[in-house]
Amino acid sequence: METILKVEGMTCGHCKAAVMKAVEGVSGTNNIIVSLENKEVTFNTSNAETVEKVKEAIEDQGYDIV
Repeated sequence: METILKVEGMTCGHCKAAVMKAVEGVSGTNNIIVSLENKEVTFNTSNAETVEKVKEAIEDQGYDIV
C-alpha cells in the first residue's frame, strides 16, 4: 500500500536526507520519495505497523507528522 505522510519542519536538503534515512531504516519500506517542496514522504509497505514505525523514526529525527 502507498502511504503519504505530511512532515512538518523540513526546510533544506539536510532535512530531506534525514527523513529519507529515517524511512530507509525501517524494515518493510520501499519506493521512498521525500518531497521537500510538498513537505511529505511517500513510501510503499504491506504492513500498517510499519507505517507507525516510520512515523516514530521521522519524529525521532525531530520532525512532526501532521
